[in-house]
Amino acid sequence: MMYFLLGVLAPIILNLLHLVVGVYVVTARGSMMSLGFTGMGFLTKTIALLWLTWLGVSIVELNYKIYVPLLTFFWFFTHLVEAFVIQHYMGKNVPKHLEDMQI
Repeated sequence: MMYFLLGVLAPIILNLLHLVVGVYVVTARGSMMSLGFTGMGFLTKTIALLWLTWLGVSIVELNYKIYVPLLTFFWFFTHLVEAFVIQHYMGKNVPKHLEDMQI
């Protein structure tokens, strides 16, 4: 049960929260602010991944051979989903005069 909670559910929930804030930033503040948020998100997500790894291996004493690949897979998968969703909203947020300049 702890493998599911910490290895699957925790990274999905954390990246989902980041996705919701990221979509808000890109739609309300624009693409440039979104790029800054994405850069800061890289740091916060790295800290969260390290903290979840420490929590699962040291505190809860999960088997690292099972837990770390599970955690990193779901972290990476949800990160890719987040990237494509944010890219979609960035594409919808392009001003008309820039869109007309494209070949």
